[in-house]
Amino acid sequence: MSGLNPHCAGIDVSKGTLDIAISGTASQFAVPNDIDSFNQILKELKRNGTRLILMEATGGLESGVACYLQSEGFDVVVINPRQARDFARAMGYLAKTDRIDARVLLQMAEVINLHPEREKYIRPMPDTHRQLLAAMVVRRRQLTIMLTAERNRLHPSNPLSHRSIRSIIKALKDEIARIEGEMANHIAKNFSDISALLSAVKGVGAATVAVLLAEVPELGSLSRREISALIGVAPVNRDSGTMRGRRTIFGGRASVRTALYMSALVGTRHNPVIKEFYERLVAAGKPKKVALTACIRKLLTILNAMLKKNEAWDSSFHRHAS
Repeated sequence: MSGLNPHCAGIDVSKGTLDIAISGTASQFAVPNDIDSFNQILKELKRNGTRLILMEATGGLESGVACYLQSEGFDVVVINPRQARDFARAMGYLAKTDRIDARVLLQMAEVINLHPEREKYIRPMPDTHRQLLAAMVVRRRQLTIMLTAERNRLHPSNPLSHRSIRSIIKALKDEIARIEGEMANHIAKNFSDISALLSAVKGVGAATVAVLLAEVPELGSLSRREISALIGVAPVNRDSGTMRGRRTIFGGRASVRTALYMSALVGTRHNPVIKEFYERLVAAGKPKKVALTACIRKLLTILNAMLKKNEAWDSSFHRHAS
């Protein structure tokens, strides 16, 4: 185990267990992934003087231990699993087990801890209200996917199945409406000021507001470049030597991009700022898909600036914003 940095830990998260590797110790240990085991982890981390803890995002399975450790004063970094896989390959790890993954996360934590911009990796975990809203947003998304699947089954199926399919469609619509009502009440109770600012922008509907509140707690606290990179709408260079590759967007939060895509699409028709921007790009020869992606980025940076300054929507101010 590397001794370069005695203040880090890597935690590999699964549904049933947590595998922990800590700097400066020769052994690793595993505990059940439940709140009763968190105290054991806490004791080991404190005993070894740990400060920075790294784990992968695993569909919410990491949220319990991450929030617990952050509340105890540790710096917690939750990364995209793709980043961990890329790091493991770069370090020459071919095999994959929970113990190996924990060791890889530890080594990655040590690298981050020595990074000059270490603090940018440490994001506060969502508070209880955002976690509850996030659960509702995820459930609405699941129901919408199921609804689309049932609709797609309706016409190719045997007519004898239509009654059953229509029954499921109705049930799914009713449940989506119920979830949306709960989301609206929760937002009105806990995020009314932010919601009012975001909803004032033409194209940004209730569903997009809910996604932004639940899944982008950083909105309003980052620079426009940082928020664009976080969501995955910042163009990435593909250059090598004298070759200049085509710039593309990469990574980020796909579910947020999907919500912003719909808002930007509506905005190209009904929001004067986005519409003017889109038409100017198309007139300059940009492909429509590229122009729409630029509109998503512009809309995101406008919303970020509004929350950062606590400033209401003003089309005359934002029209010429970059």
